[in-house]
Amino acid sequence: MAVPKYDELMKPLLTAVKDGEVYKISDVTAILAKKLNLSEEDLAEMLPSGRQTVFKNRVAWAKTYLKKAGLLDSPARAAIVITEAGKKVAAENPEKIDSKYLEQFPSFVDFASVSKPSNGNDPEPGISRPTDLTPDDQLEDAYKQINAGLASDLLSEILKISPYTFEKLVIDLLSKMGYGTVAYGSHATAASGDDGIDGIIMEDKLGFSLIYMQAKKWAPDRAVGQPEIQSFVGAIAGKHGDGLFVTTARFSQKAKDYANIHHIILIDGEKLANLMIEHNFCVATRKTFEIKAIDTDALAEWCFLLKSYEKCHF
Repeated sequence: MAVPKYDELMKPLLTAVKDGEVYKISDVTAILAKKLNLSEEDLAEMLPSGRQTVFKNRVAWAKTYLKKAGLLDSPARAAIVITEAGKKVAAENPEKIDSKYLEQFPSFVDFASVSKPSNGNDPEPGISRPTDLTPDDQLEDAYKQINAGLASDLLSEILKISPYTFEKLVIDLLSKMGYGTVAYGSHATAASGDDGIDGIIMEDKLGFSLIYMQAKKWAPDRAVGQPEIQSFVGAIAGKHGDGLFVTTARFSQKAKDYANIHHIILIDGEKLANLMIEHNFCVATRKTFEIKAIDTDALAEWCFLLKSYEKCHF
């Protein structure tokens, strides 16, 4: 099953600690994973930052919302315990606990309230509307939407350049990705359409391993078919290298199947644009956001040093 959204974890989390014992967050997370029958693949899914799994992140947000409502408390670092208010809610066993349900608790309202500029028609500040996405999820979605728009804009610009310039662009992108060498760089054939090969990439300094590339700058609504792939396979036959076919268009299913049989790597327009973004090729960073989190180890170390200092000086 897919990883539950954070609001879907609120009730299971509260139920898991309803006995009143103090639980480590890591233990509760493991308990929830088992109860929800999450697979290893589900538990391994990472946030875009790569610093935390999606499941652990959503459990953490569920805990935060329940704490803000006064249903959970943190008696120690990385630990939680149910409060009297939380026990009452657990005993009532509501069908669902989500942001809307938590609005009955004043402390949560204070947490969720947002200030809105008054326009005369909105007399009082409202509560941020419940959403099934955590702030991290919303950031991830926004990031994906921005990159999707950027990829579309990139592809539009690429379609304006000449076929020969497109071949050079692909060669230099591959070099940026680490193919080719610093000493020799990426090496393109002298002219477009050289026996069906538009570029050659040397994977090592001496050129023992080669990648043969063909690039097609076609309209996005066109599809590269099996005949084009078949012709490319014939062009690189006997050359003892790998094949890469890049296009601004898309590939037909027959082209994909044929390429898979002959071990040809395919890159369509969407993937090409995304690779350019991923490897910072012909794109610039517009904004950078830093997401902070508590460093419990640093805090514990500071407390330890402070106690040692007090023993020595008082």
